Amino acid sequence: MSSQIFKKPLPYIALLIAHLIWGANFVVAKVTLQEFPPMTLAFLRFALASLFLAPFFLTQTKKIKIETKDLPRLIAIGVLIITLNIAFFFEGIRKTTAIDASILILIIPILSVICGWLFLKEKVNLMNIAGIILGLAGALTIVGVPQLTGGQSPDILIGNILIILASIAWVAGAIISKPILKKYSSLIVTAIAFLVGTITFFIPAASEYIQNPAWVNHVTTLGILGLTYLVLLSSISAYFLFEWGLSKTSVAVADLFHYVEPFIATIMAVTILGENISTSFLTGGVLIAAGAYLGTFAKKIHHHQKAHRV
Repeated sequence: MSSQIFKKPLPYIALLIAHLIWGANFVVAKVTLQEFPPMTLAFLRFALASLFLAPFFLTQTKKIKIETKDLPRLIAIGVLIITLNIAFFFEGIRKTTAIDASILILIIPILSVICGWLFLKEKVNLMNIAGIILGLAGALTIVGVPQLTGGQSPDILIGNILIILASIAWVAGAIISKPILKKYSSLIVTAIAFLVGTITFFIPAASEYIQNPAWVNHVTTLGILGLTYLVLLSSISAYFLFEWGLSKTSVAVADLFHYVEPFIATIMAVTILGENISTSFLTGGVLIAAGAYLGTFAKKIHHHQKAHRV
């Protein structure tokens, strides 16, 4: 792979930038949620992202018509990877640390292996199983050990559990999307998912405004910049960079760049948010990273879920 990086570096740079953007997303979301109610931020993010994707979506639908029978599955994907995933993530990131959240998200490839084995009849071997056990042990270390020793607040425990639920929702949506992605492009699936998110977040966002209409008056330039980042960079730019980089490399290579995210999130969380790195975090982080690597690297065939990180 190293020789390819020097010969054709642009795809690898694209993948790196995409994951750098998603890594910073943990801190940006946590800061932005200090000014926006969570469901309102989700609504604005996907409503604006839908507007930006609309021209590309319409171009695609001129080439490929969406069949009515596929709409229930497409809507279900949107509910899982956008509505539930983002709702759990936003509520979770408000309660837990950006550091914990960035590491716990690494259980996604581990959960993908488990679900692929249970529902898609994909083969797993001993190394996959070892990776799964290590990853789950790491998640339990981060979530459970501090609580058992009295070193973690109930809010952080709840936040960590919500981050795990966000990961489960994401993987469930990815599993459902697998057959549909053979028929429609990832752009079409993503654009519909964004639209579903916009619709489902509207009522909760309206409820937040009715309960506290004054929140609008407290939004600063920092909050607007955070929203802009989530829309233009995390939801749009990183998606196109990732898909383009993936098309020029391979799934195995793209998977390796996933480990950049917790590294960036940790640096930003320590320097910007003043978060601390605990012993249980370091132990759990190493176990999850090793588990995610072993659980996915040893698979003979990688099945890439083209619904991208949001």
